[in-house]
Amino acid sequence: MAENSPKAVIMDGQAMARAVTRIAHEIIERNEGAQDLALVGIIRRGETLANRLADAIEGIEGTRPVIGSLDISFYRDDFMRNVAPVLHGTNIPFDIDNRTIVLVDDVLYTGRTVRSALNALMDYGRPQSVQLAVMVDRGHRELPIRADFVGKNVPSSHEEDVRVCITPLDERDSVEIWSLDTEKNAGGAN
Repeated sequence: MAENSPKAVIMDGQAMARAVTRIAHEIIERNEGAQDLALVGIIRRGETLANRLADAIEGIEGTRPVIGSLDISFYRDDFMRNVAPVLHGTNIPFDIDNRTIVLVDDVLYTGRTVRSALNALMDYGRPQSVQLAVMVDRGHRELPIRADFVGKNVPSSHEEDVRVCITPLDERDSVEIWSLDTEKNAGGAN
């Protein structure tokens, strides 16, 4: 195996597109439409996935949900260990009070990122409800957090890194498993 290649490709671009379409249908069904719905993507890949979900929902319902992005850099419980966090800036150009928010991220693992995102989101108001959509749920939860909408469950070990690659941030759309040794050599995405 080449040093800079994944151990396995779990989903290719077509599989990811099908998962986005399925999740969009599930969101619409659960919420009985797209009215009063807002998608908030956790920066970076969650933001790109939120835009794809909004496109799919608009294609199905004819109504595009509003979209925001959430930077959780200062809300992370490991913030003090990160010497120079990369800040992207939150952009939520709508009122979240009494609205259904679908929080979107690429990978659900321990639950700590989602906990941080919930804390950050509450600084912007009080939504009616918050639902969670992820492309990959890999298990290993440390906090009692569960995704409402999942593209694919990918059981993996702690010695592996599950990466969601997504254009335009990456060269391709895929879900890949990398060994942690390979990640150290390649500068991992997650």
